[in-house]
Amino acid sequence: MRSQTYHVPQGGHPAQTELLSGRAVFTNAYAVIPGGVQRDIVVSHLPHWDNTRVWVLARPLSGFAETFSHYLMEVAPGGGSELPEPDKDAEGALFVAGGKLSLEVADKERELRPGGFAYLPPGRGWSIRNRSSSPAHFHWIRKLYQGVPGLAHPDVIVTNEDSVAPTLMPDTDGRWRTTRFIDPADIRYDMHINIVTFEPGASIPFTETHVMEHGLYVLEGKAVYRLNQDWVEVEAGDSMWLRAFCPQACYAGGPGRFRYLLYKDVNRHMDLRPFTAA
Repeated sequence: MRSQTYHVPQGGHPAQTELLSGRAVFTNAYAVIPGGVQRDIVVSHLPHWDNTRVWVLARPLSGFAETFSHYLMEVAPGGGSELPEPDKDAEGALFVAGGKLSLEVADKERELRPGGFAYLPPGRGWSIRNRSSSPAHFHWIRKLYQGVPGLAHPDVIVTNEDSVAPTLMPDTDGRWRTTRFIDPADIRYDMHINIVTFEPGASIPFTETHVMEHGLYVLEGKAVYRLNQDWVEVEAGDSMWLRAFCPQACYAGGPGRFRYLLYKDVNRHMDLRPFTAA
């Protein structure tokens, strides 16, 4: 198997000689946050996390990305948390892009290296530490779990991209494939986290328009992405989020593979309560 690469933020601060112009876009249908925006000046810190900083790439906004948040975490050596999740009803998904982390969940400690993935059900205690001598970077996607009466909570998942066989998309000769960390047929899960891979020149050959919200982070390569009525160029380190029904498509336009981490909400009825007349 070809070795995988995963972009990690460089942080720092731009020089005074750099241009102010950039590729950031914020609309009522989508947002594009270029990798160059992930600078020291926009990091934050979280309660009960030691030697850790975070770039917030998505958060619930009324009428926009309403159901999830996406953090890009940087954990210094010795950093981490024994109380990482403040909300007992929140589920989480972790994806390691750089370094090594020790995750303790379900009375087991597991090492997560680059490509490592963990799904953490609501109400399940967990902790995470960087026991190495180098910084570690990981994505943390959080949302409120939508429980269903009579349906058990989902299980913990801990794996690595290297251990998950990609699903080849039909009629693409393997040039478009999806690595699915969560079984799409398991109705207990109300989110999916995938890695989508396009070989150079491959594309989504139609404009997808669907109810699922998306969070995307480009791990490798370059592409031109169709978002609503616009075509935007994206590359490794760029982040996007798309509200429900935002038209989308893409083609890989660089010399190498184009790969991104993808979140989407699935497997639940639409919540009618926000639209019920008083």
